[in-house]
Amino acid sequence: MGTQDNTVIAYPISPLESLGGSPALPRITAHTDVEAVAAWLAEYQESPQTWKCYRREAERLLLWLTTQHLTLGQVNRDVLRHFEQFLADPQPGAQWIGPTRPRHHPQWRPFRGGLSPASRRQSLIILQGLFSWLVEAGWVRHNPFRLMRDKSRRLNNQAPRIERYLERELWEWLWQWLNQPAGQGERDRYEIARRRFIFGFAYLLAPRVSEMAEARMGDFHQSEGRWWWSIVGKGNKIARIPLPADMLECLAEWRQTLGLATKPAHQDDTPVLRALDKKRGIGHNQLYRLIRETFNEAASALEAANGNPAYIAALRRATPHWLRHTSITHQAQAGISLRHLADSARHSRLDTTARYLHNEAIEWHQEQQRHQIDPRTTQNGVETL
Repeated sequence: MGTQDNTVIAYPISPLESLGGSPALPRITAHTDVEAVAAWLAEYQESPQTWKCYRREAERLLLWLTTQHLTLGQVNRDVLRHFEQFLADPQPGAQWIGPTRPRHHPQWRPFRGGLSPASRRQSLIILQGLFSWLVEAGWVRHNPFRLMRDKSRRLNNQAPRIERYLERELWEWLWQWLNQPAGQGERDRYEIARRRFIFGFAYLLAPRVSEMAEARMGDFHQSEGRWWWSIVGKGNKIARIPLPADMLECLAEWRQTLGLATKPAHQDDTPVLRALDKKRGIGHNQLYRLIRETFNEAASALEAANGNPAYIAALRRATPHWLRHTSITHQAQAGISLRHLADSARHSRLDTTARYLHNEAIEWHQEQQRHQIDPRTTQNGVETL
């Protein structure tokens, strides 16, 4: 895994290091709010993606507190309410909102836009955990989240059923579009082949973006005549996932594009996904952008073909993680058992996997069709008494 940037950005609004803490009986080595948050983040260093997500939310709070001339110890229920409103509409926009940039770029901003209700909820869940930890650490005196009247509803960590996925009809169209004949140039053919492999990999094995970017050829291996993918995933959990025949075929085609034998050698430590030179790996951010660009390009193609407006909108909204959701959802719809699906998805709890099960809703919809305004008609439309 790549080296983590353990800093919390000193955004131009004002230097974060000027923030002071309000410790009661501090049980951590920290002198500022930034150092206290860094100590909390250190608890998640073994889970890089979680660490990055938690840093983002804590950083947004610290930066906003800077503009309000407040410290973490001064956050009360009213401050929290104002911060939640700010998350929905970060203003002034020029100060807070901007395009994706490297974190140390002068045009870097903490937001791409106002957060959706689901994203605000997730942010508050993370910050609730931060304040619980800070209370235990003796850095702040109370957790303002405990004063939320509707806390159990708004911060319930039991997420609703997964809806951010591509319906099967849309996925089938997208895969057909991805398999269009390549252009004449060598670079075009390479990029189209790479894009096709990325989407095939994502759909067939449900990896996270970081897992795809860090995958090595030797992670695909054979045991007792069967092919598997070995992965160290979220929380440093080690898993071994069976390879469907289609995935083995996708891998063989991709390796041929790279000028390699169809099957990887034992303990081959070279990257699976590669840059244009066919040797160097690609990073998480580059892979994220590549998938997003593909979704947008596909949306434009579907729009030009007068496709379903709902499908076009879905492609415009889709993020790389939608591919993981799509994979798990379609596996569930194909009848893969919940236990094996949870193993493939690497979920520690079955109820997490159960969020992808849409079959019950389909069955409910079918049964509901028995409920009619007037069932007293024959096939000829004549009432019977």
